[in-house]
Amino acid sequence: MSHAQNLADHTLSAAIRNGKMNRRAWIVTSMLVIFQIVNFADKAVLGLVADPAMRELGLTAGQFGFIGSAFFFLFAIVGVAVGFLAGKVSTRWILLTMGVAWAVLQFPMLFGGGAAVLLVTRILLGGAEGPATPISLQHVHGWFKPKERGLPSSIVAAGSTLGPILAAPALAWIIANPALGWRWAFGFLGLFGLLWSVAWLIVGRDGPYSHSKAGKALAQEEFEAAQRTTPHSATKHETQSEPVEEFVPNGTGSIADSADLLQIVPIRRVLGSWMFVAAVLAGAGCFWAQGFLTTWSPKYLGSVVALSPEMIGLVSTFPWVVGAIALLILGFGSRYLMKRGVTVRWALGALFGATLLISGVCFSILPFLSGYAAVAMLTLGAGTAMIYPLAPTAIAFSVCSKQRAAIMATLTGLASIGGVIAPAMVGGLMDRAGYIPGAKGVADTAEMSALLAQGMNSSFGMIGIYLVIVGIFCVLMLNPDRTARKLQTKFTFTG
Repeated sequence: MSHAQNLADHTLSAAIRNGKMNRRAWIVTSMLVIFQIVNFADKAVLGLVADPAMRELGLTAGQFGFIGSAFFFLFAIVGVAVGFLAGKVSTRWILLTMGVAWAVLQFPMLFGGGAAVLLVTRILLGGAEGPATPISLQHVHGWFKPKERGLPSSIVAAGSTLGPILAAPALAWIIANPALGWRWAFGFLGLFGLLWSVAWLIVGRDGPYSHSKAGKALAQEEFEAAQRTTPHSATKHETQSEPVEEFVPNGTGSIADSADLLQIVPIRRVLGSWMFVAAVLAGAGCFWAQGFLTTWSPKYLGSVVALSPEMIGLVSTFPWVVGAIALLILGFGSRYLMKRGVTVRWALGALFGATLLISGVCFSILPFLSGYAAVAMLTLGAGTAMIYPLAPTAIAFSVCSKQRAAIMATLTGLASIGGVIAPAMVGGLMDRAGYIPGAKGVADTAEMSALLAQGMNSSFGMIGIYLVIVGIFCVLMLNPDRTARKLQTKFTFTG
């Protein structure tokens, strides 16, 4: 055996052909899970420091809610821009840049920043985190075959729910510790972010199914091999001059079989499809729930149930636990269904919509409950709304690999409007109800707690009805199989 042949046997393509690529793929997946943990811990920290920060900085509920909403001011703009950039630049380096930026932006509050510094750093941090979900999903898709992507995508997405689960108790302990305090919650996240960035620089790599020419060639090779093993397709695929028509037949089967062989289409056509509209509306509802959890949930738990700071840190994790479980169940379910030939619409789109419907019902019931029953319903409603990453995962099946990051980032950017609305909306409704936060070191009175609950319950009723409607809409319209075939038939072009 020649030296060149020996080297070739150790390339990543050879490892995939021999079925030995799982270890490296799952190492990268694990790193992206940690990436998402840091991402959502950065969001959750604002809610955890709400009480001491509002009192020390002299902020009203409306002002603090505005700071929470400010996180999303640049979220969409940067997310969309980086999504388009990811079609030309390695996602490995984009992820590293984001990790470093997140870490650095935590330190100004550690070193004594006031309300203005908190506002500016949250705006910048939101911009830096805008591309996180679409870029991490784009990267992990590069390591797995199309039918295998549902599970690793859900696992990476579950990292977003693990962030508050793992970080909230630790951050709550830091905040309650007299020797540290709420500012060190930001410092801890900054240090951890720097450690992740160093580790990613060492182990992060692009996968074999990425949008590179090598990835496209591998997808073509595997598709043709699969066709050769299908008896009825032997003559049909021996000479293939028009790959789009063969790879996207006019039928009702799953697009997952040929997702990596789709051709470039006008992005405006994707953005104007009913499938994309459904995903945006649903995503906005998911981001509303995230915005509430990361800004107001700890305050709600402290006032409505009168929990201690340590218990708030623990109970605040419950919706994220439910979200993680929901994502993993849906991930395994979609993988099981797609491997048995079920279309992406039913294996991902319909499951996503049905889960949002459940969330909407829970939020609609919430205003009629109080005490621990309300906390339990909030946990279930908010937890089942934590499944947003399934929407861009489903959408990704309708376009070619080179356009996925741009489409997913645009979806995330538009959906993030829900995150902009939630904190300010809840804070405004609390102000309208007459809630006034106490002075530093003074707990809310029973009357103020009741007014706080009144304002929040108004928002729960609104989002509940909204999620019921968009959940049904997604079951009907979130259909990547149909959209992909329509786009490939009418609008395909090369370039």
